[in-house]
Amino acid sequence: MYKKEIENYIDSHINEMVEDICILCRINSEKTQAMEGMPYGQGNAQALKAALEMAKGYGFETRNYDNYVGTADLNDKERQLDILAHLDVVPAGEGWQAVQPYEPAVKDGRIYGRGTADDKGPAVAALYAMRAVKELGIPLTKNVRLILGTDEECGSSDIAYYYSIEKEAPMTFSPDAEFPVINVEKGRLEGHFTGSFEKSGGSARLVSLNAGIKVNVVPAKAFAVTEGVALDVMGQAAEKVGKETGIRFAFSQEGGSVKITAEGVNAHAAYPEGGNNALTGLLALIARLPLADCSQTDCLKKLLELIPHGDLYGESLGVAMEDEISGKLTLVFSMLNVTEEGLEGYFDSRCPICSTEDNVLKVVKEKMGKIGLTLHNDSMKPPHHVDGSGVFVQTLLKVYQEYTGRKGECLYTGGGTYVHELKNGVAFGAAMPGTDNNMHGADEFAVLEELAASAKIFAQVIVDLCM
Repeated sequence: MYKKEIENYIDSHINEMVEDICILCRINSEKTQAMEGMPYGQGNAQALKAALEMAKGYGFETRNYDNYVGTADLNDKERQLDILAHLDVVPAGEGWQAVQPYEPAVKDGRIYGRGTADDKGPAVAALYAMRAVKELGIPLTKNVRLILGTDEECGSSDIAYYYSIEKEAPMTFSPDAEFPVINVEKGRLEGHFTGSFEKSGGSARLVSLNAGIKVNVVPAKAFAVTEGVALDVMGQAAEKVGKETGIRFAFSQEGGSVKITAEGVNAHAAYPEGGNNALTGLLALIARLPLADCSQTDCLKKLLELIPHGDLYGESLGVAMEDEISGKLTLVFSMLNVTEEGLEGYFDSRCPICSTEDNVLKVVKEKMGKIGLTLHNDSMKPPHHVDGSGVFVQTLLKVYQEYTGRKGECLYTGGGTYVHELKNGVAFGAAMPGTDNNMHGADEFAVLEELAASAKIFAQVIVDLCM
């Protein structure tokens, strides 16, 4: 019902939708230091203001929850469906070629720019779905609320704030993944560990090491400073390690110090197979250098043994596992800072339904303890699972099939979304299966046809669930 009207509406408004996406993607909404009235910084507050003004301009009732979250309501009836999207983005990073990160542009049927796929593009697609239902005059008996957050990438404290005020709707989906429906999200252990050691007295030593921009990103670059190691020796070791790992190394010398730059490929930590970890590659090189024996180098070598380059599944840590519903555990060593007297590091593990604190957290804590490191975590986020046979999920699958002609089925993800803590929340779109839109990487993009299809699907879902 209303399928043809919905399709015609979205097709005739696609250019407007693209421009609205560009308006939001021109705003750098990476989380920054809190300011008065702006808990996640000026850019995030600016993006939220722009989105709410956009929604208000299309006739929706809007509300700003203290610059944590904003909402737009389709009508004033009882809430049936919430659509959760976010306006914050991960850091731009390096390596952009198609466009500059915050200068979005359309090329060859794609819209490029940070946030186009994650998650400003899908957020606007959801807004246009609501706009289609409203302007087509389709009668509803229930309300739909678009919820726009600003801290999804850094812990979702925004949504925790929102749900401390509001109740969750009977049904919720987040357009922050891919179709058909993701009703299982892995659990997560965001490991934080530290260690200390005596300063080396040797002439050949590691002065510092720094890698990683965010816990949930496979690091594309890592840096170290050494003293007392000849450049030719370092180059020979780098050639061997580079062949083994695929990591590229570059060197610059200042006096007696040499700065090492390791370059790999970044990726979302939930999908580490698409990246190449510069941090573990750099540690592999450091382990080959003729550095003086000391507690620092000994600790780093043992740490590398626990999380070696290329081990994406926690095998060396003793936590490798998988199940039929949610697949394999993954683990990414994502951040490390080393000085001459200590280190601080982070890893990101996405854990299947079969995982527990006993078989993951306690195992890692014990293994790290044996090499003198302290894992500071006392808990981990459990997996999330919504019944795929219920009316809600089955409706989403039915509409997806009707609009795409593809098979609708339930999937799992290692990525966490806003719905992870919600009783009846799933991820639904906005990328089609098989589309790699460089989420969290350089040249992030969304396919215009997929955004248009998403808006149509979301509009039909609204109709089917709220009439």
